[in-house]
Amino acid sequence: MFSTILIANRGEIACRVARTCRRMGIKTVAVYSDADAAAMHVALCDEAVRLGPPPARESYLRGDAILEAAHRTGAEAIHPGYGFLSENAGFARACAEAGIVFIGPTPEAIEAMGSKSESKRLMERAGVPLVPGYHGAEQSMEALRAAAAEIGYPVLVKASAGGGGKGMRVVATPDALDAAIEGARREAANAFGDETLLIEKYLDAPRHVEMQVFGDTHGTVVHLFERDCSIQRRHQKVLEEAPAPNLPAETRTAMGAAGVAAAKAIGYVGAGTVEFLYQDGAFYFIEMNTRLQVEHPVTEMISGQDLVEWQLRVAAGQPLPLSQEALVPTGHAIEARVYAEDPANEFLPSIGLLRHLRPPAEGPHVRVDTGVREGDRVSMHYDPMIAKLVVWDSDRAAALRRLRGALEAYQVVGVATNLAFLASIAAHPAFAAGEVGTGFIEAHTPDLFPEAVPADDGVLALAALDVLLRRQDDAAAAAARSGDPFSPWHATNGWRLNDDNYQRMVFLDDGAARGVTVHYRPEGYRLDLPGGSVMARGEIDADGALICDIDGFRRRVAVVRQGLDLVILDRGRQHRLTLDDPATRAAEGDQGGGGLVAPMPGKIGRVFVEAGQVVEKGAALVILEAMKMEHTIVAPEHGTVTVVHFATGDQVDDGAALLEFEPGGE
Repeated sequence: MFSTILIANRGEIACRVARTCRRMGIKTVAVYSDADAAAMHVALCDEAVRLGPPPARESYLRGDAILEAAHRTGAEAIHPGYGFLSENAGFARACAEAGIVFIGPTPEAIEAMGSKSESKRLMERAGVPLVPGYHGAEQSMEALRAAAAEIGYPVLVKASAGGGGKGMRVVATPDALDAAIEGARREAANAFGDETLLIEKYLDAPRHVEMQVFGDTHGTVVHLFERDCSIQRRHQKVLEEAPAPNLPAETRTAMGAAGVAAAKAIGYVGAGTVEFLYQDGAFYFIEMNTRLQVEHPVTEMISGQDLVEWQLRVAAGQPLPLSQEALVPTGHAIEARVYAEDPANEFLPSIGLLRHLRPPAEGPHVRVDTGVREGDRVSMHYDPMIAKLVVWDSDRAAALRRLRGALEAYQVVGVATNLAFLASIAAHPAFAAGEVGTGFIEAHTPDLFPEAVPADDGVLALAALDVLLRRQDDAAAAAARSGDPFSPWHATNGWRLNDDNYQRMVFLDDGAARGVTVHYRPEGYRLDLPGGSVMARGEIDADGALICDIDGFRRRVAVVRQGLDLVILDRGRQHRLTLDDPATRAAEGDQGGGGLVAPMPGKIGRVFVEAGQVVEKGAALVILEAMKMEHTIVAPEHGTVTVVHFATGDQVDDGAALLEFEPGGE
């Protein structure tokens, strides 16, 4: 076994690999960019080596710098994690030439499966069922048009070299094909350096079911059961589970055999995932990922195996730890990907400081794989994943209850998150019934994206009580520091001569003023709320949480303060209020104007217009590349572009005015 391993990745996967290495007594070396100098994975490893500036191409994708770091630290092997160089055959080959073990498959296997077109030809010869499609080398627009017409619409245009939904377009009619091909080529070239495309028949109601396979250098290949990854948005997975719900036993058996056959067809070594689409009782191969997957924890939870340990043992030349017959699944596991993103704003990544971060307590039923801590910053340079929340129990219904409870307990303040969105999926009756498919989110959009509701009386009471108790604690601390701690000037009980001791608080809820009148009583506070009055008392505990008792209902609630802003986290809900301060309100300016701004930091991928150009509503104006995705800025209505502030290739900050737009006109 290796004594030192370099982890050529970052974030939660680097932390995940490091923990297994530590358990096995293996020394770890982290690599990092300047943006990650203080990151969790750097602190978790025994040593760390700087690679370069934040952009991945100047740091995490520099194979030469990573190999130099391995030599410098005496690492005998490199674990690539997933993403970055994990499926780069050239890097795997460079490792071999440098005398360093690449913890993954052979370069030949990566190359065979890295091309979707070549992989499908290999699978066809191995007898693995395929979706009807075109995987040819001829990439002219005429050839692709002809292929789409022969397959029949709707079709799916896909990047041959990639995954994660990048370079992928669904095309319903022939007149939309050319634009889809151009967009997919551009995105594929940017993400993978390869604009080769393939075209497949688009299945209208499929499930995404994948098989975890493992091979060793002794010719043995096994599968560790299937995962259902059907809950997706923008072709990216949101929730994964194992085993797949409502999958017929004969299909499960056949899919396992097909996964093993696919791996054997290329002499596969290490961890891999064979992905299938399943619809109407049939399944079809779509691709093989030659690496560990993001969703591997659900397989670990039902199999009782550490897949990273399996990777290390196989890379060291050892046989697989268990035979196929010895592998028996137990219970059910579900993984939710917790992202810093705004589901209400087309899932745009949210960049900022994690001011408050409290994951649910871990144990036999709950696991949190993360690469960030409270006080870390979600960067524009990398994937905005906060954590993978994984739950397990004896069956799917019990696991789903665990998931709902864990999502409710998860607290994040500082960036927008998808926690409420995940909770909506977990609470949906169709999901509970196992009625999953890749179109689940689109089919249930009204249920999953409920309209925001104003803060109710309960939230206002929590906000007011928190303000009162913190003022009380601040006054007590000031009194203790003063020369006269018993002075009445330190009192916070609202005492007034010959008058009821009360005060008025006003909170702004999405701009609307909500009033609370506080009456001071010996037993606490009477709060007059829009819907009636309640008695409240409580304390702030050592962790800063609010311990409240409102009309005899006692519980613990998190309230995060930043200046006059309060974020109340209660039973899985998050409400943001602002304590109204007239001086602050008077200083606010009007932010109007006719500019179109960048929704996040990024790079200008393309500018479609020039100053003086008249455009129609919905016309593409600018493509912004950020967080590995393209975001198209469109005209809000008919009008004229008066000024264009940036050119293709320019870097822009969040909120930067991209162009000036004058609505209306001829």
